Amino acid sequence: MIPGIKALTFDTFGTVVDWRSSIINDLSAFGRTRGLSTDWTAFVDEWKNAYKPGMDKVRKGEWPWTTIDGIYRKALDEIAPRYGLAKLDEASLHHVNRVWHRLLPWPDVVPGLARLKKKFLISTLSNGDVDMLANMAKLGGLPWDVILCGQVFRHFKPDPEIYLGAIEMLGCKPHEVMMVAAHNDDLKHARSHGMRTGFVLRPTEYGPAQKTNLEASEQWDVIANNFGELADALGA
Repeated sequence: MIPGIKALTFDTFGTVVDWRSSIINDLSAFGRTRGLSTDWTAFVDEWKNAYKPGMDKVRKGEWPWTTIDGIYRKALDEIAPRYGLAKLDEASLHHVNRVWHRLLPWPDVVPGLARLKKKFLISTLSNGDVDMLANMAKLGGLPWDVILCGQVFRHFKPDPEIYLGAIEMLGCKPHEVMMVAAHNDDLKHARSHGMRTGFVLRPTEYGPAQKTNLEASEQWDVIANNFGELADALGA
């Protein structure tokens, strides 16, 4: 057990929700209603790859402030013709883009968060949008005390403003907040601002051929295989 922690902030995509399987399953069902023969696995992998370049353009000032919904929609409009989606009407394309609001949590997440919530303030700290994260919470039963994200601070990780802003909004000192993520880079940046760090392994976030974040790259404060182990380590 690590003394002095008052709040936990959670990366969401990949750490809390299984975005890849959720999207493949959701859009496969949608495609059947539209008679689409789209390779949804290839589609989501290409679509996801547009996420970081879009954020970087916002962070560098090449684009004005753009939400994650907006970044994914720009990418969707670009790749849609390659996957037979150009024939979809605007309402259908909007539904496809909103799939990021319908992501489901990994099986260990809800019971783990329920335990952690009894002892700590628990919050998202995601690049996702407020309504996106709220809709995921509603759908998946995620019991957040507060939603903090890039849209709140008008910055995306790894900008310092998002980590420092969360610490301030939670009314804590840096060492009183633990960043929980399945991504070593996220934890590295959090630690650089004085936050405690919890690594949760998600070896299939990117599918069976995942090559990154298969182990903790540093001695984080907690290293766990799931949210249950995280709760155990924190005495929750």
